[in-house]
Amino acid sequence: MTNGESDLSNFSMLDLFGMEVETQAAILNENLLALENQQQPDKELEALMRGAHSIKGAARIVQINAAVNIAHVMEDCFVAAQEGAIALENHHIDRLLEGVDLLQRISQVKEENLEEWLSQHHSEIERVESAIQAIAAESRGKTPPETPSPPEDRQPASPAPTATVEDSPAEESPPPGAIAPQAPVSPAKPPIPVQQTPPEAPQSGDRVVRLSAENLNRLMGLAGESLIEANWLEPFADSLLKLKSHQLELSKTLQKLQNSMEDIPQHKITRDYLDRALTIEADCRELLSARINELELFSRRFANLSDRLYREVIDSHMRPFTEGVQGFPRMMRDLGKQLNKQVRLEIIGKSTPVDRDILEKLEAPLTHILRNAIAHGIEPPEERVAKGKPTEGKVRVEAAHRGGMLSILVCDDGRGIELDTLRQTAIAKGLVAPDMANQLSETELMEFLFLPRFSTLDEVTEISGRGFGLDIAKSMVQEVGGFLRAHSDPGKGMTFHLQLPLTLSVIRTLLVEIAEEPYAFPLTRIDRILRVSRSDIFVAENRHYFTLDDRNIGLVAAHQVLDLPESDSESDTLSVLVLSDRFTQYGLIVDRFLGERDLVVRPLDPRLGKVRDISAAALMEDGSPVLIVDVEDLVQSIDRLLTNGGLSYTRAKKHPHKAPPRKRILVVDDSITVREMERKLLENNGYDVQVAVNGMDAWNAARTTPYDLIISDVDMPRMNGIELVNQIKTHPKLKSIPVIIVSYKDREEDRIQGLEAGANYYLTKSSFHDDTFLKAVLDTIGKAHPG
Repeated sequence: MTNGESDLSNFSMLDLFGMEVETQAAILNENLLALENQQQPDKELEALMRGAHSIKGAARIVQINAAVNIAHVMEDCFVAAQEGAIALENHHIDRLLEGVDLLQRISQVKEENLEEWLSQHHSEIERVESAIQAIAAESRGKTPPETPSPPEDRQPASPAPTATVEDSPAEESPPPGAIAPQAPVSPAKPPIPVQQTPPEAPQSGDRVVRLSAENLNRLMGLAGESLIEANWLEPFADSLLKLKSHQLELSKTLQKLQNSMEDIPQHKITRDYLDRALTIEADCRELLSARINELELFSRRFANLSDRLYREVIDSHMRPFTEGVQGFPRMMRDLGKQLNKQVRLEIIGKSTPVDRDILEKLEAPLTHILRNAIAHGIEPPEERVAKGKPTEGKVRVEAAHRGGMLSILVCDDGRGIELDTLRQTAIAKGLVAPDMANQLSETELMEFLFLPRFSTLDEVTEISGRGFGLDIAKSMVQEVGGFLRAHSDPGKGMTFHLQLPLTLSVIRTLLVEIAEEPYAFPLTRIDRILRVSRSDIFVAENRHYFTLDDRNIGLVAAHQVLDLPESDSESDTLSVLVLSDRFTQYGLIVDRFLGERDLVVRPLDPRLGKVRDISAAALMEDGSPVLIVDVEDLVQSIDRLLTNGGLSYTRAKKHPHKAPPRKRILVVDDSITVREMERKLLENNGYDVQVAVNGMDAWNAARTTPYDLIISDVDMPRMNGIELVNQIKTHPKLKSIPVIIVSYKDREEDRIQGLEAGANYYLTKSSFHDDTFLKAVLDTIGKAHPG
């Protein structure tokens, strides 16, 4: 029994039939679509005839007469076309494709429901069979009867093999891998297996063995561990070399001892022991040298073997790109007919290897993009002719490896999208203000296409108009660590560019240190890696920022997001990762960069559920574990912390020889103009200033950060200034913080109310125009630098 047969032995006969139909249906679909554009379709007809014949043989073995009949009349059509008796036109191909669909539906029915399903769909099966038989009848110059009579070789199968004796062995043979030889139709006469070679199949003789995803994942884990163990041998060999060096030192010491005792006769016994020790040491040194050489040779062989095993397992995860897109030509043809558009799909890079997990996830985003190309892009034939274009629209899907990534382009030669139309749609949906919309670049405008419920079509149809397709495509691409971009050439077409990792089993990462622990960030999810000087950091709205490419990027500390201890770094520069999702971008401060690594992804134990901010784990070269960060989840965690006021940035400790820290002031005002005026005025006088937008924001800040002074407005949302002062002055740890109220209200009763609440000063905002404001600050806390 071959390995392939052993692997298939766990499947039922109906399961094997389903596998066979799935394989042959892909061949039938591909070649039927190719017939529409071939002048001499000999090769395609041969493949179609073999495909239909294989399905017929497999269906007869499992005794599904409906599938036998449909496959047989399809085979008759292909044979007649091969002989030149008929020419298969587009309407013929429609009927034949309908037959392929019906065969696939039959093959997917569960065994316990099959008889009932066939009974319920009897009229549909007869209609399809009759329509296909009518095509074959054209070659004989007659119309088939209303109720088709089955040919002699497709009488209903019975337990006795009487119907199979009249056919030749080739007519009865199952395709390879679909029917196991040990499962005969009856005990009296087993079917004779005959090899059916699919068209264009590689002639290497390779067998295909089906493995579960779980088995492949286990193999991947074992291969990764083997690679790690191989790496362990090298330092072990180095330690033996060090031992050899020490032994040489011992040998020299013993030799010196022997020389020093040659002139002392009373130590003859001692010299005998010494000679014996030198002999044993020499034997040990020789044995150790030999074993070290053997170990080094074994280490190199084992490392090479482990690396080859690792790469082979990685290759086992890869499948050709064509396996994920083989249904798209048929889908595009059917949608084109539904919308009265002529469309031809061209696929380039069919043999490009793609990780099987990515290939499965690619189907949905590519389906949405291709449907979008027909609904939005490709014009009706009359419109294309008016524009000087050919009546048939062209959509191209191209897959290739570029720069260590899988690059997929989906291009059409349709109408594209006018940027002004896109801009006006975004304004009409309230997504952007008109003045801001006019400043957006093409790249920024194209991002609107990927928002939920965004569509440039007014009419909702079965195919498009609801605005969900591209949003789903973008989410799925981001889920695997890739990105999706769009580019429009108005009047000439549209291009979507998907960039994805080559595999989900091994990822290229940047290792960083956070709270003395390593963490891995996928490189595909990092926008920039840079070092930021503390002098380049500024404060706005009680948040810390730095400027990158004329944009202000918010800074957050990784240890706060991951709820880890703060490090004691005293560096003048910060190690920053710039991360983003679709809407926001942050600078994440880490302790230090450790370098890039290729890591074998190890899924977390499912019993843990979804671990916040972590996607998977891996093993380092020394066998130590490292967690892989889920960047999408991490950015959402930052958003939540900022929204809830639970995130603040604390600067790392300064060197002791540097100047003492400045006095820190919290400015609270809901007016950005007033806030910034007070902040600049105070910073110009040397104070360290933070801001809050309302009383509640200030109250949260006061409880988490020490301040020397709080300056507050009165009329603010969520918590006014008087309530804030009351909260501070009644808190046992905060009541000593001085408070200055600065308000537009200059009535005496307002001033008395503020002072009674506990404020040290009550000033009006006219005090900004003279020295009253700064004098009050100096009187309250003194100069900016203590001492």
